[in-house]
Amino acid sequence: MIFITVKFTVRPERSDDWLGLVDDFTRATRDEPGNIFFEWSRSVDNPHQFVLVEAFRDGEAGREHVQSAHFAAAMETMSYAIASTPQIVSTEIPGMDGWGAMGEVSPREA
Repeated sequence: MIFITVKFTVRPERSDDWLGLVDDFTRATRDEPGNIFFEWSRSVDNPHQFVLVEAFRDGEAGREHVQSAHFAAAMETMSYAIASTPQIVSTEIPGMDGWGAMGEVSPREA
């Protein structure tokens, strides 16, 4: 599994419409056969920062993603809304195919 996190700092005037701006890109990516998950979160400390957590089946699926028309279109669109170059962490995690259960905590009855 290829696991990627990307931190986007968005121009203040574009922060409130960021998720709408990336909606088509998000939907198209989630429809890719090699996509495992593609999730956005907004920082609780900085309202102009969004974090994307994504995973793809393997390197080939990741390459197909970055070579897709919707990726190219999104990068063009995003370039007008970001305040700085996004920061990325990308790594391969052998033997994983998605989220696993956390062993340190589980739900309890009150």
